[in-house]
Amino acid sequence: MSVKNIGNYVIVLALIAIVTSCNFGSSDWRTASRARTGLAPDPAETPEAVIQVYAARAYSWRGIFGVHTWFAVKPSHAESFTVYEVAGWYARWGGSVVAIHEQAPDKRWFGNAPMLLAEKRGEGVDELIKRIDKTVQTYPYSKEYTIWPGPNSNTFTAWLSRAVPEIGLDLPPTAIGKDYLGNSMTATAPSGSGWQLSVLGLFGIIVSDVEGFEINILGLTFGIKPDPFAIKLPLIGRIDLSV
Repeated sequence: MSVKNIGNYVIVLALIAIVTSCNFGSSDWRTASRARTGLAPDPAETPEAVIQVYAARAYSWRGIFGVHTWFAVKPSHAESFTVYEVAGWYARWGGSVVAIHEQAPDKRWFGNAPMLLAEKRGEGVDELIKRIDKTVQTYPYSKEYTIWPGPNSNTFTAWLSRAVPEIGLDLPPTAIGKDYLGNSMTATAPSGSGWQLSVLGLFGIIVSDVEGFEINILGLTFGIKPDPFAIKLPLIGRIDLSV
C-alpha cells in the first residue's frame, strides 16, 4: 500500500470517528448526557493543586467542525474544582458569556466525551491558579459571542492559556476561534510561547515551539508539529505520526 493510500485511509477513518463520536442521538440538549467520565481526580483524595484543560466535540452538528474547550482548577486542599468556560447562550439575556462553576470538570459536553488536553499538578500550581483567576476577570469579550470566527469558548481558553505558558497547552486545530485576536493582529501564540499573526481570526499563521507551524484559512487550521511529529487538519484534528 502506498503512502498516499495510507494517508487517505487514515483520513477516512478519522472522519468516520468524528461523525460517530458526536452526539446526534438526542435532539434536545436538556436530555443530553452530562455524566462524568473519570478523567479528573477526586478532590477528596487529591490534596495537591491541579489545573486541567479539556476539549469535547461541540453539541449536535457543530461537533463535526469543532470543539468546545474549558479550564478547570483545584487549589491545594480545595474540596471541589472550579470550571471556567464561555457559553454563548448567556449572551441572550445580556449577561457575561463567562461561566464560573464549582463542579466536576470531566463531564460530557451534552453527550460528547471530553479529552484531557493538558494537566499541571503540585508545587507552584497554586500561583498559576491565581493568575488564571485574575486573567478571567480581564477577558475582553465577556459580552460577545460568535461561533465563527470568534470570539467564542476557544477564544476564551486561548486567552487564559497565554497567561500561563507553563502549562504548554497546544489547542487542537478543531478549536475554531482560538486564533481570534479582535482588533489586534499580533500576539503570542495561544500556548503563551512563540508568535502569532491573525486577521480577525480568519487568516493567519503561528510559529511556536509548542504549536509548531500553523496556517489559518477562514478559521480552519492546517499545521505541522515537529516534536512529537504530527499533522494538524480541520475537522479531523491532530494526527500523531511520531510512532
